[in-house]
Amino acid sequence: MSTVFTKIIKGELPSYKIYEDDKTYAFLNIEPETPGHTLVVPKVEVDKIYDLEPEDYDAVMATVKKLAKHFDEVLGKRTMIKIIGIDVPHAHVHLLPVNENWAGERVLKMTSEEMEAMRKKLAIE
Repeated sequence: MSTVFTKIIKGELPSYKIYEDDKTYAFLNIEPETPGHTLVVPKVEVDKIYDLEPEDYDAVMATVKKLAKHFDEVLGKRTMIKIIGIDVPHAHVHLLPVNENWAGERVLKMTSEEMEAMRKKLAIE
């Protein structure tokens, strides 16, 4: 059975897409810890990031690097990178724009309008 992330990649479920290439897909987390909290996932469905084939792992990390640098520039904040690996059985990396006031482990409630505005701000088309 496909994971929720595979369904998002295939367009079966909606997402606030930030970036996509042939091997990766990045979208806003719908339960963000910070505004701009983004998930970077490989298009191949593999449970653990360390089980990805080298080319897929490299593609994910290249996307993480590209987006983190872009977020730093666009938002004027640092971008924290987290790999948790237990909440969805599909490898993924969390990107969280933060500043010195970041308290951690909280979930923001953002409207669909706020999510769409953030998507437009961060998207690389």
